[in-house]
Amino acid sequence: MLAAARATFAERGFDGASIRVIATAAGVDPALVHHYFGSKDKLFLAAVEAPADPEDLLPEVLAGGTADLGANVVRLLLRVWDGPARAGGLALIRSAVSNEWTARLLREFLVARVLRRVVGTLDLPPAEAEARGALVASQLIGVVMTRYVLRVEPLASASTEELVAAVGPTVQRYLTGDVDLPGSVTPPP
Repeated sequence: MLAAARATFAERGFDGASIRVIATAAGVDPALVHHYFGSKDKLFLAAVEAPADPEDLLPEVLAGGTADLGANVVRLLLRVWDGPARAGGLALIRSAVSNEWTARLLREFLVARVLRRVVGTLDLPPAEAEARGALVASQLIGVVMTRYVLRVEPLASASTEELVAAVGPTVQRYLTGDVDLPGSVTPPP
């Protein structure tokens, strides 16, 4: 079931996949998928071997309101990565760098399960929300790669609050500030 789920999520994305399609690909009844995983969200988390369930974590990111989103997103990222989920997260990131299939799953996890929900609180036009979400993803993945994979100092040993103070304002600007969004700038002649 997990192999069928991974293939279906990678091919169709989270929104395009369904329990029925995944069950058919696995050669099982959809009730069996529901029995083992409960919901499409839980199946997706198992398929990508997600280090944490965003459903459990996003309320604290959103609790501070729009003005605190940048800092809260960075703080949550660091809390997850500094906790027991680090090993699974590192395996996912390292695999995504060299494997397109895993990269698609990671993109889908970031976009459908995390960033779309955060950016969705801002009431933006779809193209702007997508561009802002991509900018936030670039910053967060950069922090993960620099701090946890490459271990570049002083980021590798900085405290959570030091990184929240340094990176949070950039994430906040990507979410709510003035920024030239990809696709909206006309290149010079």
